[in-house]
Amino acid sequence: MLYVQQSLGRDEELIHVGSFHWMYTVQAVMSMFWAVLIAAVIVYAAIYYQNQYAYGFYSVNLLGMMQEFHPGVRLGVFFVIVMGILKFCQMMIIKATTEIVVTTHRLIYKRGLVARHVGEISIDRIEGVNVLQTIWGRMFDYGRLAVRGMGVGEVVLPPVEHPILFRKAIDKARKMSGKSRDL
Repeated sequence: MLYVQQSLGRDEELIHVGSFHWMYTVQAVMSMFWAVLIAAVIVYAAIYYQNQYAYGFYSVNLLGMMQEFHPGVRLGVFFVIVMGILKFCQMMIIKATTEIVVTTHRLIYKRGLVARHVGEISIDRIEGVNVLQTIWGRMFDYGRLAVRGMGVGEVVLPPVEHPILFRKAIDKARKMSGKSRDL
């Protein structure tokens, strides 16, 4: 939350800090699982092909079997596993570098590791908030929020835990903002 702490105004207070749901981490881990599974299928298919069509030219032993495979098979397995690891790393970096905060004056959505992308909507300029939840999101209490602002368009937040509480926090900030303007 480094960016939010740096950008808070003097009379601005945090109302709610959004965080990614644990299901996001499960999706990241599953990308590595699927990569290993696909790599295992490729290895199995290569062993099957060698045993069926190589007519004894290759002997398959379990310890040195990758050395006897065709370079295309080794390259394919390497590529699939590297893609799974990269997808996992990408999702974890996104999770680590994203800040979603509701303050008394604005909604802040910051993302990015090297390049910083910040979306801010003034609380009094928010027209509406839609909660987007799948069946899994309803069961495990996570979802996306689509925040519509006047002159800003729509900002769709990544999957956050407790999206209804997040929406209520935005409503609370809007009420607090309305009271401060009336005074």
